[in-house]
Amino acid sequence: MNDTKTPDTLLTEGPISKTILKYALPIFIGYLFQQFYNTADAIIVGNLIGSSALAAVTGTGAIVFMAVGFFLGFSIGAGIVIARRIGAQDHESTASAVHTTVAMGVAFSVLMTAAGVLLTPGVLRLMGTPDDVFPEASLYLRIYFAGSTGFVMYNTFVGILQASGDSKHPLYYLIICSLINIVLDVVLIAVFRMGVDGAALATVLSQCAAAVMAGRRLVRRDDSIRIRLRSIRFDLQDMREITKFGLPTAGQNCVIDLSNVLIQSYINSFSSAAMAGIGAYIKAEGFAFLPVTAFSMAMSTFISQNIGAGERERVRKGARFGLIGTILVTEAIGVAVFILAPYIVSAFNRDPQVIAYGAMKARISSLFFCLVGFSHVSSAVMRGLGRPMTPLLVMLICWCAVRVIVLSTIGHVYHDIRLACWIYPVTWTMSTVVYILCLRRDHIFGRERPSG
Repeated sequence: MNDTKTPDTLLTEGPISKTILKYALPIFIGYLFQQFYNTADAIIVGNLIGSSALAAVTGTGAIVFMAVGFFLGFSIGAGIVIARRIGAQDHESTASAVHTTVAMGVAFSVLMTAAGVLLTPGVLRLMGTPDDVFPEASLYLRIYFAGSTGFVMYNTFVGILQASGDSKHPLYYLIICSLINIVLDVVLIAVFRMGVDGAALATVLSQCAAAVMAGRRLVRRDDSIRIRLRSIRFDLQDMREITKFGLPTAGQNCVIDLSNVLIQSYINSFSSAAMAGIGAYIKAEGFAFLPVTAFSMAMSTFISQNIGAGERERVRKGARFGLIGTILVTEAIGVAVFILAPYIVSAFNRDPQVIAYGAMKARISSLFFCLVGFSHVSSAVMRGLGRPMTPLLVMLICWCAVRVIVLSTIGHVYHDIRLACWIYPVTWTMSTVVYILCLRRDHIFGRERPSG
């Protein structure tokens, strides 16, 4: 069988900084386009339909992130397994892991569609969604989950490509997907006068198109990550290894997103203007965190491949580069967001109340972006090193337990929306301190102690 890797995608060779940046840059640009089309939904809905519809679209984000975050955890786990086998040049076991990953993606598609459509109304009620927002929020979510197969399978296919070091083709697919989404948003909402159902349908159709393109690429490959339809099956050994990495990562994602759902419930207790303003800012905040996503995914694949190849010193140097780069980039973005906050939120809706809430959230959080960046990339480093339980426990305690305890105690006595804003930088600081200690233990900082 041909080698999985080609010279331009091998992450175990070449200058470390150049290799990481060359791999991370297409991921960053791709997610930039993805964020554009996610934001386009909110901007078009907020300006053409109204603030209530904007609250419905942005206020459901925490639920979507929690549902897809669980699946993405398994996708990341599969990517780590595949990347390690590629680094070790074990082509037969690589092919087996690829086909098990696809089978798991199909299973998750069915589960997410059924659960999402059936449970949406009940979850929205538990979150305390205001009555004037509930009908549109329920409609948007149900359409989104009905078409979640596109999202799940696209991320399954892209995870396999990225594990092999190919971050360029996913970029092309995301650019096309973004353009399709924006065009459909305008056509369905501005031309055909649809409401939030038009925004949801545009997202679903564009994601399905991206899944078809990524799947077609894998079917046409001629190496160990090629998908052969007759070979798609569950291999128990592969499933155990994917679950070993994927389940803690899925748990970590759910912990983060569950805490965000609880915070969103707290925000919902104020007004639709608060929901719209803070929700609009969170949409924009996604742009600030794109370098974090790019460096995190790069670190996970880079470290996994080099662990498979036995390149421990290359792992340490790469991890340090990723962490320092993330801190510098995210803090520069945070300063810009702090200065431009009112103008950013006003792009979504021009209601003064909406702008005031969004700008307040931005100016409380933005100067702490370096901490959330450090925490996420540290999580990726831990997973790549084979310690997936560490980030799960850190996030469970620092980002979930602390937030829940504070909002369920202090939040009931001191009912102020600023509490929901300040809880983020406080918990980011806590996780940063813990991760510094963990990275020192694993000798990422300083010289590695000689063995023996």
